[in-house]
Parts: sequence; structure tokens; C-alpha cells
Amino acid sequence: MTESTEARIARTTPCAVKVEAGKDYFWCACGRSESQPFCDGSHRGTSFRPVRFRAEKEEWLWFCGCKQTATPPFCDGSHKPLS
Repeated sequence: MTESTEARIARTTPCAVKVEAGKDYFWCACGRSESQPFCDGSHRGTSFRPVRFRAEKEEWLWFCGCKQTATPPFCDGSHKPLS
């Protein structure tokens, strides 16, 4: 079985998440997680690793859903040509 070096497109829209201050979040970088936009361990056996983010304050953030962002774990609009 050949592993792809490109992440799967999990969705073509960003994920709005209200984060909690002081909490760690692990963003799915591979696109395989059933718990989008966060990691559920589905990357095991691949070269992908989740991206850790620690929230400094409670706020709404837009996490990338397409996995094509240049600013992981956040949306940079890369999904627009995919829609």
C-alpha cells in the first residue's frame, strides 16, 4: 500500500470552534480524522502528525477543514478554489 504525501480534503469549509483558555487542541493535519477539525489518531501509520495549539483565551477561531492551509491549524482561504 502506497501512502499519499498529500493530506485528504476533509471538508471545503473552515470549522468555527470556540476554544477554552489554557486548553491544548490537536488539529488533524492528515484529513482522515472522524473528529474534524481535530485529531482522533487516524494518522497512525502515515507521515502526518497533528498540530498542537494552546488557546490563550476563550474565543471563536476558524480551523482549516481542507488541510491545504499555509497557516496551520488556521484557515487562510485555501478552500475557496476547492468549493
